[in-house]
Amino acid sequence: MQQSIETLHQQFVDDLQKIASTSDLEELRVKYLGKKSPIQSLMKSLKDVSAEERPAVGKQINDLKETISAQLDTAKDKFTQQEETEQLKSEQIDITLPGRRRFPGRKHVITQTLDDMIDILSGMGFSVQYGPDIDTDYYNYEALNFPFDHPARDMQDTFYISPSVLLRTHTSNVQVRVMENQKPPIRVIAPGKVYRNEAISARSHVFFHQLEAFYIDKDVTFADLFATLDEFLEKLFHQKIETRYRPSYFPFVEPGIEVDISCLSCSGKGCGLCKHTGWLEVAGAGMIHPEVLKNGDIDPEVYSGYAWGLGIDRLALLKYGINDIRMLTENDLRFLRQFSAV
Repeated sequence: MQQSIETLHQQFVDDLQKIASTSDLEELRVKYLGKKSPIQSLMKSLKDVSAEERPAVGKQINDLKETISAQLDTAKDKFTQQEETEQLKSEQIDITLPGRRRFPGRKHVITQTLDDMIDILSGMGFSVQYGPDIDTDYYNYEALNFPFDHPARDMQDTFYISPSVLLRTHTSNVQVRVMENQKPPIRVIAPGKVYRNEAISARSHVFFHQLEAFYIDKDVTFADLFATLDEFLEKLFHQKIETRYRPSYFPFVEPGIEVDISCLSCSGKGCGLCKHTGWLEVAGAGMIHPEVLKNGDIDPEVYSGYAWGLGIDRLALLKYGINDIRMLTENDLRFLRQFSAV
């Protein structure tokens, strides 16, 4: 037994001299001190030693265990110090190099545009309401007078999570929710993200930002819609904006219109952003359909209202002279740093 203990210690010393790192050292610790190590085998073999010799042999095994443990700890301190020294050498800083410029944090160009829009419309008497990005078919479609066979319900346009749950395709899903909890007069804006399964291009994306605005009261007319929208656009762009209103169909308004503004990117001459027409569509609008008012428990014989949904991303393109909507979501700091909040 004495010979086995001495042989094991010499074997450990030989293995220790071959170690080159703390990870190798840990493997050696497991090899000699682990549950399946030779030292554990020696402890188990004590049962074969005579009762007279057993205490002395047990002490020799424990001494060997403590010696190996101490040598491992000493070696670990040595390797740790060496590795820390090498790390410090690799992390040395050349203080003669010029310092790195620190850029101040700032709002994203979309957030800046949205804040401007909310400030303007709040000053015009609108309150801000928010709706869920994930919504039911009822609030996104059914309550807004979308027939079940309407093309917008097609899987090519809408991201469905289940047959009755989807990613909202417009912030109009806030309308009936507000009507259910408030009575006219109602003057509300609802900003947020919307999602549509469309081809990504310079002017369209699968997700974008929209701001819904609607006003419900007695004797609300198209004239109120036009006046409010024209004033809002002038305040947003700080100049007179040429607008064009075209008849269009939306299930939740009657009659419905699409709102175009003269392309500020090319001054109406035609460019890739406006498809060389000189005009850019920025909103859908109209007088709220009587069925939608009924779904919100509002009597259409007494009250009327208008609604419009503005594309925040497209307005940001025009406001800041950006010619590709995809740049807004690429998180290129070289691009985003150009737009500092005023």
